[in-house]
Amino acid sequence: MTSDSEAPGRYASPPCMAAEVDPAYFDPLAVDPEQARDVVRWRRAERTRLRAERDALSVADRQAAGAAIVGHLADLLRKRFGTMRGRVFSGYWPIKGEPDLRPLLAALDAEGALVALPLVEVKAAPLVFRRWTRKTRMVRGDWNIPVPPPEVEAVTPEIALAPVVGWTAEGFRLGYGGGYFDRTLAALLPRPFTIGIGFQSARLATIYPQPHDIALDAVVTEAGIAVPPYGT
Repeated sequence: MTSDSEAPGRYASPPCMAAEVDPAYFDPLAVDPEQARDVVRWRRAERTRLRAERDALSVADRQAAGAAIVGHLADLLRKRFGTMRGRVFSGYWPIKGEPDLRPLLAALDAEGALVALPLVEVKAAPLVFRRWTRKTRMVRGDWNIPVPPPEVEAVTPEIALAPVVGWTAEGFRLGYGGGYFDRTLAALLPRPFTIGIGFQSARLATIYPQPHDIALDAVVTEAGIAVPPYGT
């Protein structure tokens, strides 16, 4: 991979590290900047609390939750889309105690879906989605996290998963604080069908939605489809 000294300002990292890439992000579209900053401070505190709760889960509980989410998500995809063959599906590589959905990614690849992983390549820009298969030889990206190599083709997802730190019944997502996922949804045309993935205990009454926040199409937790997609 290209070193930082050879290509300053370029990144190859999962979007869940976006807060480290862009920690100063806050809503530039808010009518009241003071109110927007209050929301940023509240979200930062909730993010810290929810991540601490998630980190406190035992390995067995986290594995059981991940397996349950895989089952519920597979059901949702089958009912909503039928076969996944030929569809571009963006998953994620789990870190920071996130539910591990890699068994589903492998199953979708075997089914003939075009599986991709999202990465931050350029600061304050939409995410890039690189193709992944069971044969992909991953490389170490920033923060020593496995990523598809740079020579792998970029694709545009039709369906995209978004790991959530928190979520609401309206489908709003509390992410890691970098704002990359919202930027990406705003830039992609057509917009992918987006599914939040998180723990049932991470449900919030609200995230105090701001103008840049885009609601997810569905949310899946270990308890089932927490936010059903419209029309189902």
